[in-house]
Amino acid sequence: MKRKKYEAELRKLQVELCHLQRWVKEKGKRIVIVFEGRDGAGKGGTIRAITERLSPRVFRVVALPAPSDREKGQMYMQRYMQHFPTKGEVVIFDRSWYNRAGVEHVMGFCSDEQYERFLDLCPVVEKFMIEGGVTLIKLWLEVSPGEQRKRFEARVKDPLRQWKLSPMDLPSLERWYDYSKARDRMLKETDTRTSPWYILRSDDKEKARLNELAKGPLQTNSFGPDAQVRYVPLDRGASGES
Repeated sequence: MKRKKYEAELRKLQVELCHLQRWVKEKGKRIVIVFEGRDGAGKGGTIRAITERLSPRVFRVVALPAPSDREKGQMYMQRYMQHFPTKGEVVIFDRSWYNRAGVEHVMGFCSDEQYERFLDLCPVVEKFMIEGGVTLIKLWLEVSPGEQRKRFEARVKDPLRQWKLSPMDLPSLERWYDYSKARDRMLKETDTRTSPWYILRSDDKEKARLNELAKGPLQTNSFGPDAQVRYVPLDRGASGES
């Protein structure tokens, strides 16, 4: 997508986000937006596109570090729930409790029992969240292995991007299919009628950002029991690279 067209479309969506912000405050809404996906899929850039024209008092971004020793002794969801919104707030999680179904499982940071328990209980917890008045929006960003490698190489070479590299990024290249299996299992177990996943391919960052804004926060009013499940397994047969 050409830059000029992208910026024009982005501005339109950002204006709509400003209208959404006012609506959230006036109606006292509580919204949680979860961004998950492959390392290097563009979550950070999309979140910046969402929030750059909005008030941080209404739209808060939560990107938690690795759990402390104290947090490791807590109930798993506890460290996330303390950041949940009050009335008139939107909280965006740049990665979330779904770490347990992804990196923690693939890299062996949790036991098989903890992993299976999470997949069993997560839909139940999210159902209680929604019944308690929270609007939950879950977005998964998918990037091809070639594009992921390209973005990691750019981070290594560019000193202004090196801060984006985490200890898990490069190992994720070697465990592509392990992450694919974990992703498909997670989506299968946690995609429900009340809390569906919205999947967007992000090899083209500009198009992906526009789609994410349109399909995510700007569709808040359309989410509910009658929303259609949008999960389709991203296996090798579907993409050739998953």
